[in-house]
Amino acid sequence: MIGITAYGGYIPKLRLTRAAIAGAHSWADPGAAGKAKGARSMCNWDEDAITMGVEAVRDCLNSNDLGAHPDVVYFASNTLPFKDRQNAGVITTALSLDEDVAVLDVTASQRVATSALLQALAAVNGESYADAMVIASDHRRSKAASPQESNNGDGSAAIRIGQENLLLEFMGGHSRTVDFVDHFRGEHEEFDYNWEERWIRDEGYQTIVPPVIAKALQKSDLAAADIDHFVMPSTIGRAVQNIAKSAGISADAIRNNLHMECGETGAAHPLVMLLHLLEGDVSPGERIMLVGFGQGCDVLLFKATDKLADFKVRKGVRGCLEDKRDGDNYQKFLSFNELLVQEKGMRAERDNKTALTVLYRKRDMILGLVGGKCEQCGTAQFPRQDICVNPQCHASHSQQPYSFVEETARIQSWSADYLTYTKDPPSHYGMIVFDNGGRLMTNFTDVSVGEVEVGMPVRMVFRIKEFDQRRGFIRYFWKAIPVVN
Repeated sequence: MIGITAYGGYIPKLRLTRAAIAGAHSWADPGAAGKAKGARSMCNWDEDAITMGVEAVRDCLNSNDLGAHPDVVYFASNTLPFKDRQNAGVITTALSLDEDVAVLDVTASQRVATSALLQALAAVNGESYADAMVIASDHRRSKAASPQESNNGDGSAAIRIGQENLLLEFMGGHSRTVDFVDHFRGEHEEFDYNWEERWIRDEGYQTIVPPVIAKALQKSDLAAADIDHFVMPSTIGRAVQNIAKSAGISADAIRNNLHMECGETGAAHPLVMLLHLLEGDVSPGERIMLVGFGQGCDVLLFKATDKLADFKVRKGVRGCLEDKRDGDNYQKFLSFNELLVQEKGMRAERDNKTALTVLYRKRDMILGLVGGKCEQCGTAQFPRQDICVNPQCHASHSQQPYSFVEETARIQSWSADYLTYTKDPPSHYGMIVFDNGGRLMTNFTDVSVGEVEVGMPVRMVFRIKEFDQRRGFIRYFWKAIPVVN
């Protein structure tokens, strides 16, 4: 048997209320007030598809005791930060996964997450790999006042595939490829071009999806009435309900599309919806149908096992939805998404060229937050050096690589600086001391003025450190985020 062995998710902490979006555009669109319910998730300025993917995998890896790292990682996204760099490789390096891991970026369709999931299941079933990880993450930009501005959200999910300790058994599936263009983004375009919703609903969803559902059920020897949970994203009103009705699936099986809570998280949304379901509403033996739509359709069928009830995700999608910060600063949203031409001041004009040689040679330290731990006295330090910092030891070349990613720390000193350029002033930074004794001067993120205190516990998160606008390079590092109980 093959199936899902673990999962984890991440939704950014920030939310933008739709009331704020509607208020900004009501002068031109009197009907905007009717769209003012709920909120959409919103990346901080230092988040993107890669950083969200890292958090989803951390949630997945720390939610189970399988131990071994995956053999292959599929990264599904339509907003890859790099066009010519293995984005999945940044994630595996940040998480210090074995460099023998195979990676693949999967992109250019709204259903890339379900397609990657099918490929991972096939690879494990064919014994090409014993353990696979599928990551889906999207941070989409949209034009101001467009429907996508309100409907979209940012988020990610990670799912692990194997043959043992299954949470969900894969029962079968079917795919169909149709060059039906409901939206597209050309090579040199910044934003998606979207077609008319009624056409998408009637000629796209209603024509393409039901036959694929029928074939998937037939191949799995199931009937539509056997489906307990129907997971399919859509922002078009009643599209999913009509598909379920056409396929003979009960209306009670349709799952929450999370529109009010976070919006649609792009290519990640089928998996985000699935995780939200698994974290609270599935009993052993129940059957789940997962649908991905985009230039065709993927349908996957799963059966929950007894082990699902005992699986406890560390935070998951539901935890992220609860750990939120609602906001109505529409101007900040525009700024974070580079939708404003702003005066940044002279302090932002310095050259941020990255020394790629140093990045490569010290990739474990820079991307993986790997320091050292002395074999003689056990002292941990960052960065790793030739001489132990313990004054009672000073052993030479005694340090073994040691990751600080999951180590907890506390703030020893801090500053909030309005002079240093940052997209979200003031710039918070300071010295943190890890519980194991290591120390690091770092930036703080996801904080507001007055929230930082000496002694406050923090955890490390992988974020964007700087942009090299001249060369189009993104520099990543680890930052500290307060842990609020």
